[in-house]
Amino acid sequence: MRLAVVLAAAAVLGTCDPAWAQTQATIVPPRRLDVPVSVSDAEARRRTPHITLRKIILVGDSTVQVGTGWGGAFCAKHVAAFTPCIDMALGGRSTLSYRSEGSWAIALNEAKTPGFSHVYVLIQFGHNDQPGKPGQSTDLETEFPQYLRQYVLDVRNAGAVPVLVTPLTRRDFVDGSLQDTLAPWADKMIAVAREMDVPVVDLHKISVDLVQALGPVASLDLSVSEPPEAVLQAAKTGTSIGAFKPGVRQPDKTEIVADEKTPQPVSFDYTHLGPKGAEAFSEEVAKALIVAVPDLRGQVKP
Repeated sequence: MRLAVVLAAAAVLGTCDPAWAQTQATIVPPRRLDVPVSVSDAEARRRTPHITLRKIILVGDSTVQVGTGWGGAFCAKHVAAFTPCIDMALGGRSTLSYRSEGSWAIALNEAKTPGFSHVYVLIQFGHNDQPGKPGQSTDLETEFPQYLRQYVLDVRNAGAVPVLVTPLTRRDFVDGSLQDTLAPWADKMIAVAREMDVPVVDLHKISVDLVQALGPVASLDLSVSEPPEAVLQAAKTGTSIGAFKPGVRQPDKTEIVADEKTPQPVSFDYTHLGPKGAEAFSEEVAKALIVAVPDLRGQVKP
């Protein structure tokens, strides 16, 4: 019965390939089953409205992934129950490695899943695109923006809506001043967003302002675990242990390439987020997202 309906629709559309029709009949199930039962609410069943759903997909690195980033809290606490939200971010990935390992292809397949009226793909990279990470680092002036452009094109070609999210700041200080080492990558992302008319959530600026306002000591509460006593005492002096000045900072050794056998570390660092950090920044993302994408006001709640 279902196949016959699809074949009839195919004929109207000028598509008569039986294999195509069989695939569509399998992918899109019928709205109702013709089961001969005696029911008292037959009229109410016939009036059941057809539901329309949007979907949100998160793509990025460990500062977005579940458990060490803002993404898990965002999906759990700031997205309406009728809006599926899938966090596909993976620790240690860059615009290069997320694509080259095949994770991007999987995310695009998720974006292409039929049945949704709109699919939004939020994309945040930058941490692992920085120099010093073989197989991950990209050139700031050429590769990084070009990869971002291709991500945008791929999402649009999949029929979805891209949203760029600038990278979350790290949280180490020198003399009470936050060491902003990711600004050039945030600036490039904003430039690509303007060039391609893409909505952008400037999480980098938001997080820099918030962390600087908290200062070296209070910002420790955002971390993935309790800071060691030596870290706390150093923070009270205004300078974080292991902090580097902009331009000479070494790669963060805690930003590893996580997988099933090598999970993301949950020991203290100035990059990853615990429950307080995840809640703080997921709320900020939600606030900024409904401004950048007004269509999500009913689906995303600050």
